[in-house]
Order: sequence, then structure tokens, then C-alpha cells
Amino acid sequence: MVWNHFKDAPIEFEAFAARIFQMIDSRVIVDEVTRGAVDGGRDAVGRYLLGLSEDPVYAEFSLEAKCYRPALDGKSPNTVGVKEVSRLISRIRHRQFGVLVTTSAIARQAYEEVREDKHPIVFICGRDIAEIMIKRGFNTVERVRALLNQEFNML
Repeated sequence: MVWNHFKDAPIEFEAFAARIFQMIDSRVIVDEVTRGAVDGGRDAVGRYLLGLSEDPVYAEFSLEAKCYRPALDGKSPNTVGVKEVSRLISRIRHRQFGVLVTTSAIARQAYEEVREDKHPIVFICGRDIAEIMIKRGFNTVERVRALLNQEFNML
């Protein structure tokens, strides 16, 4: 499993966000989870396998993780806005794509601008995280705790 070499990485939301993206598709390869500070605006970098594994072609990606407050207890969510999305867009190079993972939501203006301008950005929001985890069998508090403890030495 590609993920095992992250056991020594600092246990932060960035590592969890990279793991969530990896859960979506077995062709996602996370090469590095960067340090929480002075990371050049990228929390993780990796490759997405295109084509056949015998003759691989890769698309590189930069991942940005935002652990923001979701809409809970009647409070408005702390959404990811244009500024945060623009930072990710500025970090991706030609033939790369970006991935933004947040526990909250993407502000409507930021989402619409990305889609209108056809920037290659994948958005994974709080609801998506929950659905991905449930689909992978992490559908109880106990199983989520076991994942966090086993892969991230948390809890």
C-alpha cells in the first residue's frame, strides 16, 4: 500500500486529506505530504495514473487541505473562498491539476469562477468526505477512530 510511508509524517489534517483523495481511486499516488508551515501553498503532491500500468502516464497534482468549520448547530460554515482557491490555482503548473479538500464547503463565487474559467481543480468537501468514508466501510464512530488511530496514530 502506497500510504504506509506516511506513518512518520506529522499527523495533521493535511495527511488525512491526502488519504481521503487516495480513497477515491486506486490510481491516486500521494508522493509527499508537506510540512504544515512553509509548504509553498501545497499540503501534498502526487500523481494520478493514466492509461495502463505497463506503460504509465502520470498527471501530477497539488493538494490543498482546509480544515474549516462546517455548518453545525445553526452556525454558518467557514467556507473556502476565492482567496484560498486562487492560491491553489497559482501553485499548479502546466499539465497539472489541483485538489482542494475541506471539512466545510466551497463558497459559491469561488466554485463558479473555477468552473467558468475551466481550471483543473477537484473539490472534495465535508459531505464528500463523509460519503467517501462510508463507501469505504468507515461508517461508525468506532471504525473512524480505528482508522485515525491505525493510520495516523491519533486518538
